[in-house]
Amino acid sequence: MVVKRATIIGAGLVGSLWALFMAKRGYEVNVYERRPDMRKSNTGGGRSINLALSDRGLKALKTLGLESKIRDMAIPMHGRLIHLPDGSLGGLQPYGEHGQYINSISRGGLNELLMNEAEQQGNVTFHFNTRSLDIDKGNSEVLLENTKTGEQFTTQSEVIFATDGAFSAIRGSMEKTDRFDYSQYYLPHGYKELSIPPADGGGFRMDPSALHIWPRKSFMLIALPNLDGSFTCTLFLAYEGEVAFENLKSEEQVKAFFAAYFPDVVTLMPNYVEEFFSNPTSSLVTVKCYPWVFGNKIALMGDAAHAIVPFYGQGMNAGFEDCSVLDELATELSEDWPAVLEAYQRSRKPNADGIAELAVRNFIEMRDLVSDPFFQLQKQVEKQLHRKHPERYVPLYTMVTFSNLPYAEALRRAQVHDSFFIEAEQANMALVATAPDKEASQTLMDAWVDEIEKRY
Repeated sequence: MVVKRATIIGAGLVGSLWALFMAKRGYEVNVYERRPDMRKSNTGGGRSINLALSDRGLKALKTLGLESKIRDMAIPMHGRLIHLPDGSLGGLQPYGEHGQYINSISRGGLNELLMNEAEQQGNVTFHFNTRSLDIDKGNSEVLLENTKTGEQFTTQSEVIFATDGAFSAIRGSMEKTDRFDYSQYYLPHGYKELSIPPADGGGFRMDPSALHIWPRKSFMLIALPNLDGSFTCTLFLAYEGEVAFENLKSEEQVKAFFAAYFPDVVTLMPNYVEEFFSNPTSSLVTVKCYPWVFGNKIALMGDAAHAIVPFYGQGMNAGFEDCSVLDELATELSEDWPAVLEAYQRSRKPNADGIAELAVRNFIEMRDLVSDPFFQLQKQVEKQLHRKHPERYVPLYTMVTFSNLPYAEALRRAQVHDSFFIEAEQANMALVATAPDKEASQTLMDAWVDEIEKRY
């Protein structure tokens, strides 16, 4: 009997999930991870401890029969709850129709679940404290080093998958290859994590069924709920400028900043000053590259191929969708890996570029536009159009979060929507938003959807 072997570099979310997919295909899988086993040590890697799981990610997890376990770990968030500068609430902005929500889930908890599930297959082995040094694409061979002993060794297999993150060592080796395109772009903003502890006696200090946002034009604070009653908060702020991290060097400056811009949250975060100085300030980077496949046997996946900023909550979901697409292609093409990997990169590259653009665009929306009257009016109109013509008009957020429509197509349609509403009469938009059941509104909505479809 011929043993099928696969190598995965990186035991993060995408690597662990893909190990499980490959194990179920009967492969002997070896996963190499430079960090210690997170199940035995606290190694968060400086990344967000909360993620927003939505339909694309759930599709991959459902394929593996993990939906019920995932639901038990997640908290549904039905919309954005806006906190205004004076400390009052601006109201909930639902993400979609009734029953549509995103899920707040622990990065570490999900990662541990996927590693455990993969190991239980019996044909997956995780090797921790092992970093990749180089790759020989001609021989499909990876040079590795045990970071505890310094021992170097090589591994070889039929297929190799690099899931080692935005600063991928495997991709770094590929960057030396002729005609390899690579770019990285940092936002002028960074982020810092803070926390809101559970209420005295347990429970939540705020509504746990929403993602909380404190939009402040050029910066913002967000909060996602955790199962223990706490919230993970993330401050997104420029590195330099008048209101920026560079001007928050003392306790007095930090207290004055929060009192001025987030007065309602200060009483909820008793340790915010201590956490501000003890937690790192992390950068926000977009990575694009191509090709993703080398020598017909080596492929980049997840952040190694397409790291994006977190503002659409799609980084993990896009990586999990890589797994879904690869798995479907492997079935369709009978595990002819050269054909599978070529089809994979041609399919996924345009969509990775699409979600990268949408993620930056959503940062502007979250920090600024959510409190803009015209933006709110457009969202109300779009909701009415979707309710009247659910198959013909779908808002951008729904396309991205509650469907599996290719990201590139969602972006293209959203650009059509935006150009149309810039031209629309605001009086007519207000009529549709406030009185959608009136005959005039019904006629307008029919005509608008007809025109929008023509522009597609």
